[in-house]
Amino acid sequence: MKILIVEDEKKVATFIQKGLENEGFVVTAEFDGEQGLEKAVSESYDIIILDLMLPKLDGFTLLEKIRKQGINTKVLILTAKANVQDRIKGLNLGADDYLVKPFAFGELLARLRALLRRSYPDKNPVLQFDDLSVNTHTREVFRDNKKIELSAKEYALLEFLIYNVNRALNRSTISEHVWNYNFDTGTNFIDVYINRIRKKIDEGYSKKFIKTIRGFGYMFKADKNDQ
Repeated sequence: MKILIVEDEKKVATFIQKGLENEGFVVTAEFDGEQGLEKAVSESYDIIILDLMLPKLDGFTLLEKIRKQGINTKVLILTAKANVQDRIKGLNLGADDYLVKPFAFGELLARLRALLRRSYPDKNPVLQFDDLSVNTHTREVFRDNKKIELSAKEYALLEFLIYNVNRALNRSTISEHVWNYNFDTGTNFIDVYINRIRKKIDEGYSKKFIKTIRGFGYMFKADKNDQ
């Protein structure tokens, strides 16, 4: 899931970004309203975390502009402006939630996950492939009813592969969506993470889900007849 933070306090933005990345989200941060608007319009995000008191373009105006352009991305306003009139204005302009600073990161995370559930209300949170199940709400992974412990980044990689089931993905695409930066051909960190996941979900089983596409990248292969 991709999240855009528009927050001029760099310490706050960095704190949120690192926390969300540790939870497996792909996060972009912008520090003024104009850059935030440009990102919101030009790229696709699942949620925008928006401060109100921004340089160059305030948060209310940014929100109004993206809604007028038909952009329906969920928006969580995160601001020190706590009065009721600001809350009403933000919600009337199209915000989906409103959280006042100072805030607990756990509450922010819970609100973001609630917004994601509202974005995909009919989507079954449990993805099932033969004896492998992945709960996208709780981030629990089981194979043959045995729980598999994954780090946040391992889970994010597995989830991205699964959402692109039976599709060959090159390393650059994986890097961009899971790590949010361009792939360095001089490193093998993607291969390292793939091997970690393979050991946890494929090792010891006759059916292997993660396939190597020689000279290209990887694929989560879920055809029933594929062994």
